[in-house]
Amino acid sequence: MDFKDIPNPEDIIEAGRKKLGNFGKFLPLIMLGFFGLTFLRGVVYSIGPDEVGVLQRFGKYTGLSSPGLHAKIPLGVDKVTPIKVKKIFKEEFGFRTLQAGVVTQYSREQFYDQSLMLTGDLNILDVRWIVQFKVKDPVKLLFATRNPQDNIRDMSEVVMRRFVGDYGVDEVLTTKRDEVNHLAEREIQKILDSYNTGIEIVTVKLLDVNPAERVRSAFNEVNEAKQEKEKMINQAWEAYNKVIPKAKGTAEKTIREAEGYALDKINRAKGESKRFLATLAEYKKAPEITKKRLYLETLNEVLPKTKQKYIIDPKQSSILPLLNLGEGVAK
Repeated sequence: MDFKDIPNPEDIIEAGRKKLGNFGKFLPLIMLGFFGLTFLRGVVYSIGPDEVGVLQRFGKYTGLSSPGLHAKIPLGVDKVTPIKVKKIFKEEFGFRTLQAGVVTQYSREQFYDQSLMLTGDLNILDVRWIVQFKVKDPVKLLFATRNPQDNIRDMSEVVMRRFVGDYGVDEVLTTKRDEVNHLAEREIQKILDSYNTGIEIVTVKLLDVNPAERVRSAFNEVNEAKQEKEKMINQAWEAYNKVIPKAKGTAEKTIREAEGYALDKINRAKGESKRFLATLAEYKKAPEITKKRLYLETLNEVLPKTKQKYIIDPKQSSILPLLNLGEGVAK
């Protein structure tokens, strides 16, 4: 190869100018504009409406930026980290949501290492729950903890296992679910505050609590037996409440009627005895008058009840002619 055939740098530059034509005249301006935009991008930054910006200068925290456009020193002097402080984040335990929507899609993978728990009465439950939280202190979130999401997951699992282990299987399945939610929320928040994570727990909610799959059929049979037992007990109490109160009411009624009858007889006997004693006292004072009054009172009671009355002269020797005994006898 002849070295004379190799073009020199001046020829290469000249050939480039000829190919670029007029574009080559504007190339310096284009490069200047590019570097200008790059510089401007390093100076101006934007913070979203649901965010705050944590500003650092040479790595040291210097302040917070509110939503909107702001300026900073470029070239790595100032660094701004936007933190969403109004968004509600969610962590899922025992399941994973692949796509939320009208028809939510869930992962078919089983997360038994998170969901299987031992209750206080030594039963195994498959517990699935969520933890919702938000950032309340972005400075603590950035500088006081390294992996806040991992911290929340680890603390939530520990706390939930502890509270599920404090109750029996029936309580966790039915009556104590809200109580477990409330206690777990308070305890997780207490631990997060002690570690200065800057995170606020919004809610802890048990979504699905079931016996472990291997013992689910046996557990259902036990529950059905318990329900049948409760049903029979309730039916027995229903029959008891129908018969026993009625029998007690009848007995009470009979006792009251007997007491009333006895009281009536006693009062009547007392009244009759008092009336007799009063009559006797009057008789002793005036025997003939009292005797005549008693005779008239007796006639006053008896005569209205008789159909026929005969008044006989005491001087009459015989009363047979007056009775007309033959009347009404057929001839």
